[in-house]
Amino acid sequence: MSKQFFGTDGVRGTVGNDPMTADFAMRLASAAAQVLVPAGGTVVIGKDTRLSGYMFESALEAGFVAAGADVLLIGPLPTPGIARLTQEFDADLGVVISASHNAYFDNGIKFFDRFGAKLTDEIEEQIEEHLQNPAITLESQLLGKAKRIDTARIRYQDFCAASVSGEDSLEGIKIVFDGANGAGYKVGPRTLGQLGADVIPIGCSPNGKNINHGCGSTEPGLLQLTVPALHADVGVALDGDGDRLVMADESGNLVDGDQLLYILASERHRAGVLKGPVVGTVMSNLGLEHALKEQGIEFLRAKVGDRYVLEKLRETGGSVGGETSGHMLVLDKTTTGDGLICALQVLAIMKESGKPLSELAAGMRKYPQTMVNVRTENRMDPGSSAEIQAAVEAAEQELAETGRVVLRASGTEPVIRVMVEGENNEQVVGIANRLAAIVAAAA
Repeated sequence: MSKQFFGTDGVRGTVGNDPMTADFAMRLASAAAQVLVPAGGTVVIGKDTRLSGYMFESALEAGFVAAGADVLLIGPLPTPGIARLTQEFDADLGVVISASHNAYFDNGIKFFDRFGAKLTDEIEEQIEEHLQNPAITLESQLLGKAKRIDTARIRYQDFCAASVSGEDSLEGIKIVFDGANGAGYKVGPRTLGQLGADVIPIGCSPNGKNINHGCGSTEPGLLQLTVPALHADVGVALDGDGDRLVMADESGNLVDGDQLLYILASERHRAGVLKGPVVGTVMSNLGLEHALKEQGIEFLRAKVGDRYVLEKLRETGGSVGGETSGHMLVLDKTTTGDGLICALQVLAIMKESGKPLSELAAGMRKYPQTMVNVRTENRMDPGSSAEIQAAVEAAEQELAETGRVVLRASGTEPVIRVMVEGENNEQVVGIANRLAAIVAAAA
């Protein structure tokens, strides 16, 4: 069956509109409990800083408790922190209330299994089957209980700090940290400070509505200005739920997920500890593939979505992968994409090598790449239009072997993403705009 509610990363939408209502959240909890939580099992629930998180937390708690599950309420903590605590508390299911990089009026619900991994398509389909029925309420003696865990942040903070060696491993590095006014607003600066860094926090004053607004990995302009203005060594920016990472070098130049992946893979290769191929996505810059190939490092592409990067890493025995957007995976350190842990790995490389971030990233030449988002009234498959496909084929012939064209439907919103890359920026922009106009007309 095709999934109705689950997208690339859980269920997501505008709060108050189907499916992001309190009623749906309670039914979703009931359905998930019936599929994944045995009688008397445990569920961990965390969230980011959105105003609607309180409502969804209560609705999910009610649905799980009514289905017989005990609930541990974590409060605001990065998504990867919930994945970690699901394992640490030996829970059957981890739940995160977050719409990641979206604005505050959106929210979402995503799950981790007992091993801290995202659910498979098959499990999500089973949950959707149960969503066709009303939420269940067991007899009183079979109901679950709920309690709040006050030590969650410290547990996750210590886990992150342990991913690099030594309490003073970042001493002498001046870091501007942008928490996107989101889930990492406390744990990020405190972890970096615990490791000896001089930390300047921005985007760390959430009010329920300012998550991802003018800050964070999707709007890093303030970070790029602040780093050179305060003579910092580097900038670190997470997204609202803390699973994406971008950085800024000492001059304020942005270092994206492809460049960070290059740095992580190159250092592990140099140290002889890189396992298997490096995995990116169909959107990863061609320059990353070429730069890794020059070192003899195999590079594979997965579908967009860190869950698909993770699947391919597991299939091939790889340990390092990620997306251009900053979803980074280092499976020798943790089980899922974790912006803070990946930032710590890059910062440790800077410290150990004595090289600034600009020099570490210089070995990868980024090919000019343009992305145009075409909003549609309804979700559509660009591959279903003969007119669009003909235009794509013509563009690919024009680029020959010096570039790529990728059209894909967003998994989280009604948008077609048109990506073109090649050696000539003017040519790339022209082709992208031309394709976007054709997609808009066909939609």
